[in-house]
Amino acid sequence: MQNKKMLLAATLASMMALAACGGNNAGTEPVNEAPAQDDASPSTDNAAAPSEGGVDTTEEVALKMVFVGPKPVDYDAVFAEVNKKLKEKINATLEGEFLDWSDWAQKYPMMLAANEDFDLIYAANWAGYNDQALKGGFLELTEDMLQKYAPKAWESTPSVNWDQAKVQGKLYMVPQNNGESVEKIILYREDLRKKYNLPAIDSPEAFANYLLAVAQNEKGVTPFTPETGDWKYHNLDRILLKQQNEWNMFDLDLPFAFKLKDEKGQVFNVYETQEFKDLVVYYKDLADNNAWSKNVLNSKNDHQQDFRQGKTASITHNTGTTGSLMEQMRREGSPYEVAVADINVGKAKSVAISTQNGTAIHATSKHPERALMLIDLMQYDKEIHDLIMYGVQGVHYEPVGDDLFKSTDKSANYTGFSNWSFNSPLNRTNEAFPKEVSDMVNGFESGVYHYALETFVFDNSKVKSEIAAVGNVMLRYGIPLEYGLVKDIDQGIAELNKQLKAAGVDKIQAELQAQIDAFLANQ
Repeated sequence: MQNKKMLLAATLASMMALAACGGNNAGTEPVNEAPAQDDASPSTDNAAAPSEGGVDTTEEVALKMVFVGPKPVDYDAVFAEVNKKLKEKINATLEGEFLDWSDWAQKYPMMLAANEDFDLIYAANWAGYNDQALKGGFLELTEDMLQKYAPKAWESTPSVNWDQAKVQGKLYMVPQNNGESVEKIILYREDLRKKYNLPAIDSPEAFANYLLAVAQNEKGVTPFTPETGDWKYHNLDRILLKQQNEWNMFDLDLPFAFKLKDEKGQVFNVYETQEFKDLVVYYKDLADNNAWSKNVLNSKNDHQQDFRQGKTASITHNTGTTGSLMEQMRREGSPYEVAVADINVGKAKSVAISTQNGTAIHATSKHPERALMLIDLMQYDKEIHDLIMYGVQGVHYEPVGDDLFKSTDKSANYTGFSNWSFNSPLNRTNEAFPKEVSDMVNGFESGVYHYALETFVFDNSKVKSEIAAVGNVMLRYGIPLEYGLVKDIDQGIAELNKQLKAAGVDKIQAELQAQIDAFLANQ
């Protein structure tokens, strides 16, 4: 997951949560002072004094926010500047805690379950937003609270974005307010493709051909490295199952999908399909021919770092992340020629909904009002937004006009974590962002496929124990199949589905289908 710029993503919102790589143009005026007034306009008084709107900021508070991703190298320098501004505006400071990509998926729910001491946390549909909201980990945000303490966010965010972020009619996050495309693509070494005179990588077969050629000829280079800490369905599945077959999955940690063009929204078990079996055959051939590490299930490698250093010949991620990595490598004078590939040209592409990125307030926060004021500033105060998103001006980036920026040799020292929760119309675009990636994104967005279940959210409260059991089965029996490590494919799939039945997969599917039917009946 990395800096991303894209449209808004589909049914994954059922989770809550999870991130990877056009928004509303309203509300681009920055907040100059955070204390809100009754008319939702910012105060011009000193923030350290009680505001006219009744927000008392005389007491300095220390806020803590949990981000996913690694702690930036220059965290101290950037957050020192952020805190200077926050103290001026709302008499608060912010400390960040970072959950590395290799283990965030385990630590994130544990922190919420243990009621650890923090005020804000990155939230997203792919990171279990819906589930954690229902478990009581997040504070409910009311309209009155938002109008008083986060007036710019309330005014500037379209109502559809707020509606998408509701769980059982209640709101638990301030969602992003900026467009985002989350379709996965392939980033690969174009110099190696040319070296071995390989055809364009424009299909699953062409990609496999590339991986096998690298495996046979490039000693010391791993053909493909997956993202560590990924979900039960990894990024290649999202390309070769979701995109290839024009499906969508409600939750990348559950075995269910539906066909985008099925107006009835009939869900099915992916593991019972011929498409899954065909894909496992594809993966097994790649695994048998050393397309990825034999230690793939235990690897903690940073796939992006490995690609940047020439240790791997391809990775997968969203367009924003791959484009940013390409820009960085070109700026640094990398010896490797890199390119991106869409191996499902012409297939329906869906987009992210607003809960692809957002910020939630911990249910036990002692300072929820000040936390909301902080979110408002991070999203809509130009000075603070630039700091939290891009670092220190003149060190980590150079502004180019109001909406572009230029990278510096220190840009890499402030990147890689989930500051995307503050995406807003104030976001800048890297002026050196690769044109070929922008063209690809524009192509995706021009042909976005919208479907009836785009904003459906699954309430899993009645099947929580079954979901936990099914997840364990997927880890134990499904993932080895995903990486071609099971010798007898037919036997492996049969055992997987047997264990899923015992774990209660049918009960989950029945509950999911009932909710979908009710949702569609009300459309």
